[in-house]
This record gives sequence, C-alpha cells and structure tokens, in this order.
Amino acid sequence: MTINLRTRFVAAGAVLALAGTLGACGKSEEAPSAASGGGKAAAQEVADRNGGDCTPDAYGAKEMDLSGATVGFSQSEKEANPFRIAETESMKAEAKKRGITLETTNANSQLPKQIADIKTLLTKGVDVLIVAPLNSSGLEPALDAAAKKGVPVITVDRKLETGFCKNWVSFIGSDFVEQGHRAAKILAESTGGKGKVAILLGASGNNVTTDRTKGFVDEIEASSPDLEIVAQQTGEFARDKGQQVTEQLLQSNPDLTAIYAENDEMALGALTAIQDAGKEPGKDVQVVSVDGTRNAVQEIVNGRMNGVVESNPRFGPLAFQAAEDFLSGKTLKENIVISDSQYDESNAKADVGSAY
Repeated sequence: MTINLRTRFVAAGAVLALAGTLGACGKSEEAPSAASGGGKAAAQEVADRNGGDCTPDAYGAKEMDLSGATVGFSQSEKEANPFRIAETESMKAEAKKRGITLETTNANSQLPKQIADIKTLLTKGVDVLIVAPLNSSGLEPALDAAAKKGVPVITVDRKLETGFCKNWVSFIGSDFVEQGHRAAKILAESTGGKGKVAILLGASGNNVTTDRTKGFVDEIEASSPDLEIVAQQTGEFARDKGQQVTEQLLQSNPDLTAIYAENDEMALGALTAIQDAGKEPGKDVQVVSVDGTRNAVQEIVNGRMNGVVESNPRFGPLAFQAAEDFLSGKTLKENIVISDSQYDESNAKADVGSAY
C-alpha cells in the first residue's frame, strides 16, 4: 500500500469518470494568505484529452483570430475562497499577457444570476465564453443563447451533464474520482490502514461531492477494510460548516481517528473543532483533504494535517489556448483532463510555495 507521495501523479481519467465532474469550492471565512497563481507549479498541465470531437463547423462558430476577440468569463461563486480567487486571477493574468479584452461577471452562487450574467456578456458582444458553471445543469437558457449566436463556450472546473458540441465545446478540469482515490491512499498510509474515519461531504447535489466520495469510499473498501467509515455528513464546502459538523461528529464518535474533507476549507474548520475538543489534529485525529490551498499545505508543515490532494484552479492558460485553437478551426476534445499534484509531510515544506 506504500505510495510515493513525492511524485506528482498524472490523473488521466476515463470519460465515464469525468461524466459528472464538477469543481470544488465554497465559502471561506477569510482570504488566503497568498493569492493565487504564483509558485513553481502554478501552471496546469494536460494529462489526457478524451471523449468526443467538436469542430467550429459542427458547433456553428466562425473562425477568427483570438487576438482580436473579446472573451467573457462567467465565475460561479464569490471570490471569497482561495480556489475562486486563483481561478479568476488566472483568467485575468492570461488575458493581460495576451493583450485580450476580458469581460468578467460573478454569479455569487445564484444560478439565475449566472444565467443572466452569461446573457449580459453575450449582449456585450463577446466572441467566446469561458464558464465556471455553478451546477452541472440549469444553465441551458444561457448556453443555448450562446450557441444560437455561434459563440463557443468552454467550461472549466465543473462539467455540464449534457450539450457537448451543442451549447459547449470543451471541458477543462480534474478527475475528481481519482482525487478521492488518492486521498484514501494517503489516509491509509498515514493511519496504517486502521481506524475510524468520517467524511466531510461537499455541497449536496454537487457532482464533485459524488465523485470525490465515490473515489474515496471505493478505494477504502478495496484496499483498507480496517479503516471503517463511520459517518458522512455535508459541510457544504464551507469552513464554518466544516467546524460545526466536526464538533458534532466528535461528540457522537469520540473514538474517531481520521477525517476526509472534500475541500480544504472544511478541513481547516475541522482542525479548529478537533483542537477545541482537546485532541491534537494530525495525530489524535488525522486529516486529509482536497484542493491544495496554501493555508492547508502550511498546516501539513505545522503537523496538523496529514495530506492534501491538489485541485489546480489556474485555468487561464489552457482555457485561452483552447479558445484560440477552436477559433482557428482546430478540433477540441470533449474533455481536457489536467494533472494535479499532492502534498504530505515529505514535500509540503519544500512545495508550499506552489500552493495557491
């Protein structure tokens, strides 16, 4: 069961694993200590391209030079957590680097607002849209409007359930099932494969929650049967909720020895709850999460967390390159799967600068 946590794992997911992929992130009670996009491992790398093909002709888009285009970016959630901050800053930085006009909006976690935002961007005359969907469904009125105008839509972070090459042309994101697998492997190694673990689930109805849960549970059941999953409860991807839920879990499961949090914000909330309960996080109760925020990786350095699987939010370069390729007449694959790194005590101190 030993794994080399220093090695960056390439998550080359299959199409089925990606079919319901979503991106993770939720509310945060504080801004990150360092914002976003810097660090030696800042850039995303492509692990795989798979799924169907989409061409400008099939979609109904006209070819043009991206350098003369206006790009619209529809953000789904308020930039109040490290993931969303890094994601938006990555878009702005890439647009500035290329000298391209970028129009941005933020839906503040409201689906009707994101629909309206996208329609507003279309009214402003954007030539291509990059969308971080709030949900995997429900944006059809806006996306159909984009398709009717021949405006290509590239989705990042969360994948839409339907409409490939009809109202969106490509998805760029992680394999979240694989992230769950990797989190389980880290926890199995750090616990010796024994103990009682609780899962802090992400927001209900969010496919990232489903995928990260499936990956984790499947891996635990397959390779670590002595790690008993005793509770699963949503922390809604939020730090305050993660703390509250962990407090309840520790009261109902006083012999709890590990927590898997489906994002870093919930994990950071869990650390406070564990400490307030008179236990030592990272030792009495081990904690593993997914995201790769600098605050979480620093807690590994501090000895209070045991591992973090990265979910890289720096989509700007790949998204703009995909837009350039498509507008120049090239074919895009349905899924552009990115590779994600991971952190544990062996590399966290050296690599904390690459976290966001």
